[in-house]
Amino acid sequence: MQVPIKRAVERVPGGMMIVPLFLGAITATLAPNTASFFGSFTGALFTGALPILAVFYVCLGATIPFEALPRVARRGGALLGAKIAVGILAGLVFGYLLGERPILHGWFAGLSTLAVVAAINDTNGGLYMALMNQCGRSEDAGAYTLMSLESGPFLTMLTLGVAGLSAFPWQTLAGAILPLVVGLILGNLDHELRAFLGRAAPTLIPFFGFALGATLDLHRVWQAGMLGVALGLTVVVVSGAALLAADRITGGSGTAGLAAASTAGNAAAVPTIVASANPAYADAAGPATILVAASVIVTALCVPLLTLWWAGRTAPSKRS
Repeated sequence: MQVPIKRAVERVPGGMMIVPLFLGAITATLAPNTASFFGSFTGALFTGALPILAVFYVCLGATIPFEALPRVARRGGALLGAKIAVGILAGLVFGYLLGERPILHGWFAGLSTLAVVAAINDTNGGLYMALMNQCGRSEDAGAYTLMSLESGPFLTMLTLGVAGLSAFPWQTLAGAILPLVVGLILGNLDHELRAFLGRAAPTLIPFFGFALGATLDLHRVWQAGMLGVALGLTVVVVSGAALLAADRITGGSGTAGLAAASTAGNAAAVPTIVASANPAYADAAGPATILVAASVIVTALCVPLLTLWWAGRTAPSKRS
């Protein structure tokens, strides 16, 4: 007898990240001493998000080919630049209003600069590629090769530093991107190694998702509910407008820009990594993880509808 667990999980937007994350959070909330009670490998799984993420970024980096970078630099560079610009602008505005700490009371409790920047900075690559295969062009799909450099905490750390908040030493910034760079080099030196490491990247997602969830308290989820929805809608509207403009300026129809206006499931890991690198963000990390996870789901639902509507609207101009 077969139970279609994987198929059911994948029906949830970002399911391979989100479902294990919430399972970990449920376990940690109902049985908070599980890690210390069992110890050994079980305890390591509950507390080992960072080592798993380090391996994940090596595997992800191995999938990025050097030879594709020049070909897609114009389109991918424009979209990546727009993402970075929106993230820096959000960092400046919210950094001025909030600093490093989250709001503690009221309707906006849990909101922080870290949550907003992390939700904006990382695009859902699987969603983008699926939409481009359906209604884009080959160069639009190829643009994600360059945009995938967003993955990981490096861009968020850099954005927070540019926004004038607590800076990170160069060693920490280098360490945040080093696993991705090592994977990129290995994958380009040996294509068999690229295939070997690339296959492992999706497998690691549910494991670090569960480990991240095990650090969360679900009592805060209810407070973050509507705020998480609002954050996701804001990411779609604000980053979508900037990305659409960047896409059209570089000769596109705007479809690729809208398809990139999402939050990657991996982004839910960024607040924890940032806080581990700089304790100034420790109070913001837990609520930010929940808010970013909500943004993953909201953007995964909204972006396809918006992108397909826009693609239908601009179809005549695409054919001309």
